[in-house]
Amino acid sequence: MQKYSLIAAAALLATAPAAAPAVAMPPPLPEVEGKDAATLRAEMDGGRLYEGLLASVYQDRIARLDDHGPRLNAVIVSLSQTEAYAEGRRLYEERKAGKPRGPLHGIPILLKDNIEVAGPWANTAGSLALKDNVTNRDAPIVARLRDAGALIFGKTNLSEWANIRSNGSTSGWSAVGGLTKNPHALDRNTCGSSSGSAAAVAASLAPLAIGTETDGSITCPAGVNGVVGFKPTVGLVSRTFMVPISHSQDTAGPITLTVRDAADVMTAIAGSDPADPATAEADARKTDYAAALSPDALKGKRVGVLRDRIGTRADIAALFDAALKQMESLGATIVEIADSRKGLEDLDAAEFEVLMTEFKADMNAYLAGLPGADGPKALADLIAFNEAHPEELKWFDQSLFELAETKDGLDSPAYLAAKAKAARLAGPEGIDKLLKANQVDLLVGVTNGPAWTSDLVNGDHFGGPSVSQLPAVAGYPHLTVPMGAIQGLPVGLSFIGSKWSDADVLAAGYAYEQASRKRVKPTYRTSVTP
Repeated sequence: MQKYSLIAAAALLATAPAAAPAVAMPPPLPEVEGKDAATLRAEMDGGRLYEGLLASVYQDRIARLDDHGPRLNAVIVSLSQTEAYAEGRRLYEERKAGKPRGPLHGIPILLKDNIEVAGPWANTAGSLALKDNVTNRDAPIVARLRDAGALIFGKTNLSEWANIRSNGSTSGWSAVGGLTKNPHALDRNTCGSSSGSAAAVAASLAPLAIGTETDGSITCPAGVNGVVGFKPTVGLVSRTFMVPISHSQDTAGPITLTVRDAADVMTAIAGSDPADPATAEADARKTDYAAALSPDALKGKRVGVLRDRIGTRADIAALFDAALKQMESLGATIVEIADSRKGLEDLDAAEFEVLMTEFKADMNAYLAGLPGADGPKALADLIAFNEAHPEELKWFDQSLFELAETKDGLDSPAYLAAKAKAARLAGPEGIDKLLKANQVDLLVGVTNGPAWTSDLVNGDHFGGPSVSQLPAVAGYPHLTVPMGAIQGLPVGLSFIGSKWSDADVLAAGYAYEQASRKRVKPTYRTSVTP
């Protein structure tokens, strides 16, 4: 035990709710590595742990693993030891007074640094242009988490601007937070853009985190870091007071150690927001997602296999085949889909046009609505800021910013045609057609291959399996669950369903997870042989 931890333990025990017996040396801090929120909640309910100590234990882990030691760079800012203990103690007193708020009560949660939080923390999107962007307002998703008793613990690093600045970017890097490292091998990438959220959960810097996704930005980081990630149906969770890319595709979602934890977070954050028209149906559609979980959820289900999207690596195929056999053993019928890409050749171009046009419009609206008088007010201001600050363009350019700036508005014929085509190809002619034509209840595929080496000079070179595009563009739910590892590098299994089938997708992933137990413990190795 490091000296830092012993001092922290001594201080905490001195102020614990129950008097502690005199000891010559303080005991070690409770072990939280690899413990999910449900386990921690049970320990607190059973009197073996309490909220103030739990919060301080996680702050200790951030100090030892993120700020020192392997220096993961997953967390940009967090509560101090004193603040963490005080906030945890407040939630403890609330619970002891008979006012627990549910399964998230007292559980620390980290937020991706493109989500606004009331208080002293800036909302930066990883950019120096927003380093002073203290808005003093909670995004509705944060307010819902507070109402559920979650302890808002800090903000996580991300791929700067959620990976929309350049095609030459390195996922996990931001000018504010530096490069996030993969806890399974420190020279490997964390994918993006919710890089810090996934790495932090994998390293048990907090049991829960929130990421955001436009296309793959929750599921890919969760997959390569070996944790659970859930991208819900677009419109189930508010996007208000989040740095945007695309109102057609953006959503927030949980990154956790288990599917049950993801379901508990979804129960807390789902709901309508008058300021976000996309969420009009959310109150009518949301449910208790944890209550819908069952180890028998795959029994009698027909599962469509996206075989043509797993790539050519035999080791990945072997993991996937083992997962399919596991699902068969749980009562699922496996249905191979011959060509899941047929007729979708124009989807890439249509999606790209939508993202570029909406990014300009949505970013301009977000910046113009910031409460401070100073700071950028339009995308053009961000471009000018980057040109004036070489540290921003040290590793890659802003070509996507510059391209987006040339786009016309949301009423342009090119955009409207692309938006209609993208929605049609990904939804009715994509996922919906695959489900109906093959008479299957859901789709499964490989989320990711093993993490690639991070390369700030040349940028990302993942080139592996991906099934994120169809659910991202359609706005349908997508869950990734650990499927195993190749040379210690995690690979995820994806579950994809139709619009508003979030509970069914979570339940299917839960059934597989409970039977397979494929999550692997991080080793913090310096490197791994490819």
